[in-house]
Amino acid sequence: MTSQLTARDIARRSQAAVRAKDRQAWLGLFAPDAVVADPIGPSPLDPAGDGHRGLTAIAAFYDTVIAPNDRICFEIERSYLCGDEVADIGIIRTTLPGGRHEVLVRGVYTYRADGQGKLAALRAFWEFDAAEIIEA
Repeated sequence: MTSQLTARDIARRSQAAVRAKDRQAWLGLFAPDAVVADPIGPSPLDPAGDGHRGLTAIAAFYDTVIAPNDRICFEIERSYLCGDEVADIGIIRTTLPGGRHEVLVRGVYTYRADGQGKLAALRAFWEFDAAEIIEA
């Protein structure tokens, strides 16, 4: 990747890698000292609320939060590119293991590029208790 990639370009690559269940491609998008906060603040996915910092922690996040699901789709309704960051507004639709239920998460998802074609931060603004569980 080159530094000519925008944060939006990298965000779309991130979303495509998650959708394709391509762990290596997803992890390869992050700078060594990157942080993933999804959601931001304390939650069952991050009890301390500090985010997942560094590639080892981000890989563990992928393995425990992303990988077990049958499918994850991104429905981006609006996107705002500003400098080295993009804010996507939309829904993440996650089909849980077994395919019988989906979780809908409405939020704002931000991606900050590091100027070298990598993600420095992925931060997700959504409320854990507001996630909707529906039958698939």
